Amino acid sequence: MTEYKFRLAISAQDYLHFYSGVAKYIQVRSFCGKEIRFPAEKLRRFVLQDGIHGIFVIRLDINNKFHSINKLD
Repeated sequence: MTEYKFRLAISAQDYLHFYSGVAKYIQVRSFCGKEIRFPAEKLRRFVLQDGIHGIFVIRLDINNKFHSINKLD
C-alpha cells in the first residue's frame, strides 16, 4: 500500500461541478510532488457548507488503484 498526503481547498461552488457529474476526476499534487488523479465521488463524505478543505491521505494498492482516502486532523 502506498500513501500520499496532499492539501485540498475546493469551494462548495466548485465542488458542484464534480457533484453534478460535469467533472468526474480530481487531480492533486502530493506533498512529495506526485500527481494523483482519482474519482471526485470519493470526496463526497468530506463536503461541508464551505466546500472541502484540509490535508488528506490517499492510499493506493500495489497496482496504483484507489484503496481509501481520509482527512487528517
